Amino acid sequence: MGPDGAVTDAAAAVDPARYRQAMGRFATGVAVVTSRHRGHDVALTVDSLTSVSLAPVLLLVSLHPEARVLEGVESGEPFGVSILPARLRGMAQWLGEPGRPLHNQLVRVPHERGSATGVALVEGALAAFECRTYALHPAGDHVLVVGEVLSLQARPTDDAALVHYRGGLGELR
Repeated sequence: MGPDGAVTDAAAAVDPARYRQAMGRFATGVAVVTSRHRGHDVALTVDSLTSVSLAPVLLLVSLHPEARVLEGVESGEPFGVSILPARLRGMAQWLGEPGRPLHNQLVRVPHERGSATGVALVEGALAAFECRTYALHPAGDHVLVVGEVLSLQARPTDDAALVHYRGGLGELR
């Protein structure tokens, strides 16, 4: 242990709570992932989104194995990713709450259907992507979903981006 109390030994056990706190210092964008599950639209707020490849165009999201969105993706349904502006903070919070009912998850969410797959995309998103599953990789207590981007839209805007930092939501211009 260093003089400031920081763990410096690479072999030391990593406490999950400390790990989560440390990772919270990495600011990330906030997005909504949508799909269909048993004939219903389902959605989930995520902050684990990254670009993977340009050839082919791939993105990655990390989902909990019990997420209904993941069940839709695993069954072959396309999925959408909508990057949120700060003004949609309330929507992000609601779609991030565990235990939301299966039915009518998007009734409070203005959305449109993507032109390539028909998946729900959040209206007013900074950017939105329609994807099909390219690969699924179990990783610890999550599943990494790699999606091939079939279509995208990015609107010109001066809206601030919604960001997740230190356990809270904020904005970045």
